[in-house]
Amino acid sequence: MPRLSSGLVIAGAFADKIRRTVFAQLRDVIKEGAIKSGDVAYSVAQLNKLLYSILVENLKVEKGDVVRIIVDYEVSEGKLEWKLDTLRIELFRRVPTEEVQRAIDLVLPKAKAIMEGIVEYSVERLGETEDGDVVLSIKLGDREVGALVATPINGEFLYIKKAAMVAPSPSIVERQRVPLDGKTVEEAVKSNIGILTTTARYVTDEEARRMYEVIKRRIIPSAVVERIKEEE
Repeated sequence: MPRLSSGLVIAGAFADKIRRTVFAQLRDVIKEGAIKSGDVAYSVAQLNKLLYSILVENLKVEKGDVVRIIVDYEVSEGKLEWKLDTLRIELFRRVPTEEVQRAIDLVLPKAKAIMEGIVEYSVERLGETEDGDVVLSIKLGDREVGALVATPINGEFLYIKKAAMVAPSPSIVERQRVPLDGKTVEEAVKSNIGILTTTARYVTDEEARRMYEVIKRRIIPSAVVERIKEEE
């Protein structure tokens, strides 16, 4: 089924972008006579009236805000029918220049410390893998930005097999040792959290996300963990 996607466009120009995109997509169909250009224009106008009601009258968007509009449609028997149950709108509001500048002015005095310092990640236990490795969530504030998988060795140290972070910079850490010193896995990593910055290999966002997903997929359900422990 054909799909209309406006791409990112300022809210003040969405109607024109919708019209131009639809006519570009249906150029050959119109030439073949399957639908008249006037009927296309009429259907586009109907859709734009609906979008105006949603964006301007209800969401109160400003002309400088950015939107992306996606909706499927079908051309049948000389008519263009919008599949409104597929309508999706993404809205990105414009932040006033003064507010952006205040944020810049607030952070710039700390630029050197931020750029050269250790990222203050936190970690939480997510679960275990089939072979007994521990998987931890890596967080920045309340947001999960990565994961690591590690193996405790004889109660002496923790061997971090792999860690992947997607923020603040996409990076991967591999094959690192952290002393346990009688601590839990989480406590040991927290005590040596700087290792996720100092030994990081910076990669593309795609590579970091792929590794992140691979690590999380290794977690087995808690019910399986309990069964394994009972069998032991």
